[in-house]
Amino acid sequence: MKELPKYYENVYDVVRLIPEGRITNYGAIANFLSLGSARMVGWALSAGLHIGDVPAHRVVNRKGELSGRGHFATPTLMQERLEAEGIVVIDDKIVNFDQLFWSPVSLLE
Repeated sequence: MKELPKYYENVYDVVRLIPEGRITNYGAIANFLSLGSARMVGWALSAGLHIGDVPAHRVVNRKGELSGRGHFATPTLMQERLEAEGIVVIDDKIVNFDQLFWSPVSLLE
């Protein structure tokens, strides 16, 4: 089995800290970890969907869209998990994205 890049675990550690009922985006995590690319966060989350304690459903794109939904076991699972936390999703987009946004920078405050 191919070994995963070391930064993947750093991504998982940050994602584990996203509070229930809140969301963040790939870019915020990438900036916090100085990865240089939001895509790197997406790659890590896609590879780690099988890890039960990484709430990857709480990470969306910069517009609040569920761009990673196709990587889940079913096309609706990401939305179902968000809705179970009280997050409203319409047309694959988070309603009140700005109010629900959580930044990993808050960990430094």
